[in-house]
Amino acid sequence: MTTDTIVKSELACQGRTETLQFLDLSEQYQQIRHELVPAVMHVLESQRFVLGPEIEQLETEICDYVGCRFAVACASGTDALILALLALGIGPGDEVVTTPFTFVATASAITRVGATPVFVDIDPCSYNIDPKCVALALTPRTRAIIPVHLFGLPADMQHIMAAVESRGIPVIEDAAQAIGAACQDRNVGTIGAMGCFSFFPSKNLGGAGDGGMITTNDPVHADRLRLLRVHGSRTKYHYEILGMNSRLDALQAAILRVKLRYLRGWTEQRRRNAERYRQFFRQWNAAEQLTLPTEPDGVRHVYNQFTVGCTNRDGLRAHLQSQGIPSEIYYPHPLHLQPAFAHLGYRRGSLPRAETAANNVLSLPVYPELTEDQQKLIVAGAARFFHQLS
Repeated sequence: MTTDTIVKSELACQGRTETLQFLDLSEQYQQIRHELVPAVMHVLESQRFVLGPEIEQLETEICDYVGCRFAVACASGTDALILALLALGIGPGDEVVTTPFTFVATASAITRVGATPVFVDIDPCSYNIDPKCVALALTPRTRAIIPVHLFGLPADMQHIMAAVESRGIPVIEDAAQAIGAACQDRNVGTIGAMGCFSFFPSKNLGGAGDGGMITTNDPVHADRLRLLRVHGSRTKYHYEILGMNSRLDALQAAILRVKLRYLRGWTEQRRRNAERYRQFFRQWNAAEQLTLPTEPDGVRHVYNQFTVGCTNRDGLRAHLQSQGIPSEIYYPHPLHLQPAFAHLGYRRGSLPRAETAANNVLSLPVYPELTEDQQKLIVAGAARFFHQLS
């Protein structure tokens, strides 16, 4: 299919009243409403809203899905990271190596426990942290590594683990966007010491608000996480350590348990949509205009986002917007250049690949219910932009 053909196809469809959305959760809700409403009503009737059987059952089901021994629910993905760091005893004077190309929670969690984030550059193809840069950043003060499985693509865990193995430095996987992703037949969240997941509504497994989960195969870590999430208390009004209040609501657990039953199917639909994008973009030879997401051998991408690279990103986005086609930028400013981290002393040019990515990336709709016709409209919109430039 030529560019002109795609553009003509788009023009033929302009009479449609269909409105594209970047993420449409309403359709998903309508499909499973008959299960969600009774699940919520069951919790309301029980009047057990904090921890309890719904949480325990969700934790068990997450263990089965991820393939780990223990799962500890908490109030958010951010809290999952904080709790994991606290469980390892990380605090003032410690360094934690991580990526600057991620949501702020990855690094803010490090500062919340009093430790120092050490930002290193990314791989330009995957947008994930570069294991070679991790190895060069290790010092006697390094107490942990937090790689992010960005956009649903696992980081290069084989080389990250190899870089720290001899030093005994634990790895905390930020898997907020990547539940169900895998690397060499191991699901993310089971490779490092702990995995941290988010159930924010936009995630592949999203609740009706905030929620999080920490996975681990270590019973000592699991025990400490459970203690930390309830103010450091096992028995009422007795506190062994100083913890925090980070409990997942039973209402959220009930909703997540229903959605978890559909997650494998939704993931396959995301992967199908990603492959269709590749086919449609290749049909008009986009290699020179766009960098498409990669999926290396032995890796399972779950496409929380379908993120392309474009040197004229802002122009493309403005054009798509004029056509009624939504897109998002994740993330427009790398963390090492954010005012909140200015005290760390990074300057523009310090981490050039992350800075380039922030200027070039654009995410397109990829949610499970997105149709083939909608994807054709999106690709046609991009095709028109590049056609006008040629």
